[in-house]
Amino acid sequence: MKLLDVKKLRENIEKCAKFDLDENNVFGSCYAVAQDGKNLYRGFFGHSNNDGKSVDEKTVFRLASMTKPVTGFAALILVDIGLVSLDDPVKKYLPQFDGIRIVDAEGRDLGKAQNDVKILHLLTHTSGLGSIKYVKTSDKDRETLDDTVTRFASAGLDFEPFTRQAYSAVAAFDAMALVIEKVTGRDYGEFLQNEIFLPCGMVDTTFVPSNEQWGRMAAMHAKVLGKSRVGHTDEGCVFENYPAAHNLAGAGLVSTLTDYEKFAAMLLDEGKAGGKALVSEESFKLYATAHVPPHIMNRPESWGLGVRVIASEEYGTLPVGSFGWSGAYGTHFWVDPKNRITAVFMKNSRFDGGSGNNSAVRFEHAVANALM
Repeated sequence: MKLLDVKKLRENIEKCAKFDLDENNVFGSCYAVAQDGKNLYRGFFGHSNNDGKSVDEKTVFRLASMTKPVTGFAALILVDIGLVSLDDPVKKYLPQFDGIRIVDAEGRDLGKAQNDVKILHLLTHTSGLGSIKYVKTSDKDRETLDDTVTRFASAGLDFEPFTRQAYSAVAAFDAMALVIEKVTGRDYGEFLQNEIFLPCGMVDTTFVPSNEQWGRMAAMHAKVLGKSRVGHTDEGCVFENYPAAHNLAGAGLVSTLTDYEKFAAMLLDEGKAGGKALVSEESFKLYATAHVPPHIMNRPESWGLGVRVIASEEYGTLPVGSFGWSGAYGTHFWVDPKNRITAVFMKNSRFDGGSGNNSAVRFEHAVANALM
């Protein structure tokens, strides 16, 4: 295990934060790095909106796709207790998937899928559900998990399951959450609250923010002609035009830096929080396993259960076995088991977001370059 130089770590991260503020890339941001369970750095920069309120540990951020690692872990809980298997066909739980068809990007029906969509496929972007072709959804389609899953299933798969990988922003993870609701008989948000958030001590992580939490929400940033502006958000929605009550399993959670640090710490501790194992060590190994083979995904990273996994030294910045995710509005985190590091970054902006956003890449380099 390589140790982090705390002084260099602080200097590196503060350069990242200053750059984004100077370039009008954010209203504000925050960073946290811990090693072997010890907090080495926490920094808050700029403002949570354009009215001068400073970012702090109570600022609430839209996680966007950093919701997916939570849903992946929720699925793992059910796998661990034997309620579902990664090899189960989704049609076992959701009739919408029985006889599902392949429909290409031009809308041509290519016939019934030859292979079943499995639970594993939903969590590894290999299902073909909601990945490539544009599927128009109405307000009705966005009301509930069942509505959305039914709409995407009726539109057909984009490809034969587990023959390709393509990012499923909403559909596959909503299908996973709907399976969890059917199996447990519980609302998905309630399931997360009781099985993950409460054990981890995550008090500000939710699909449906309270009025008080809305009051602490970071404003959406945008950059127009080099200047910071307030970006568009839909009223009552955490992610785009999906109502907060929808429990959008791939992108709908809000959280704070402090809360997500706790989630990352639980993952570093292989599924343990507060001395309690949320899943077995044996089952946890499935979470950050590279499940997509090289003939489907020949890259330095692969997909685990709702997380990306560094699969090759060619990636460079993070060691093999590290895992994490990013969000469309710029959030980013990773867990490095080799060096016992967790790192979390929060911002909310329509400028420079998503996987591989420049702020996140600079943060990875800032941490990597502080290793002694």
